[in-house]
Amino acid sequence: MPYRLIAMDLDDTLLTDELTVSDKTRKAMTDAIALGAHLTIATGRMFDSAQKIARQVGLNVPIITYQGSLIKNLLDEEILYERSVPVDVAKQLYAYCQEHGLHLQSYISDKLYVSEDGDKIKGYAKQSNIPYTVVTDFGTIVSQENQTKLLIIDEPAKLDALLPELKSLFGSRVHLTKSKPNYLEFMHPEGTKGHALRFLAAHYGIPMDETIAMGDAMNDHEMVNAAGLGVAMANAVPALKEIADFITFSNNDDGVAHVLQKFVLNA
Repeated sequence: MPYRLIAMDLDDTLLTDELTVSDKTRKAMTDAIALGAHLTIATGRMFDSAQKIARQVGLNVPIITYQGSLIKNLLDEEILYERSVPVDVAKQLYAYCQEHGLHLQSYISDKLYVSEDGDKIKGYAKQSNIPYTVVTDFGTIVSQENQTKLLIIDEPAKLDALLPELKSLFGSRVHLTKSKPNYLEFMHPEGTKGHALRFLAAHYGIPMDETIAMGDAMNDHEMVNAAGLGVAMANAVPALKEIADFITFSNNDDGVAHVLQKFVLNA
């Protein structure tokens, strides 16, 4: 079997627009696992949210969460790989968000914290199926050392306009990416899906040329670029399609199943 480690993004990749996994895709995943392939998910979601889906589709391997900042076992929840946002970056970002009236949320020990309630966090929590905690003194949150990720939610055009300034402000001190048009995320420089995929491949003793990575957005860029076979969904952003080795069907048309059948099951 040429490909032994397969990493799949969740939203708009493995999951349909209705946030489900089709029966066809489930079967392809089950068949690939039966052949000995290691299937995992690589998502920007927190572990608490991602593990619920991973268990539903029958995965039992470590999963990549927080854009690659955390790899954790499903069975015993042992942490294999973890990177946190530098405290100076978190404090500076919080000051920036206060100055510009931006919604900022932080993740610590797999819990979600915000400074105030509102439509942005309510919509996010509903999609991810996770609870959150409101902390009015948010400065105490951003001063902690174990923040896995920070996230700004706003209109896509507004975030795109802010990107150049934020990249200039933080430089190489942070990994900055967008998982969805209205989500701008900040992680440790080594908290990328590419770093996580390389770590997991080494963990299993699998060469990188025997890995597949599938995604749809620019937060998948690093792992699609790192994998032996980088796959973009038909619904992926154009920039990801440009670097992909293969473009599969959309998330609503069993694109993940198509890749598994073509490159694993029928290889």
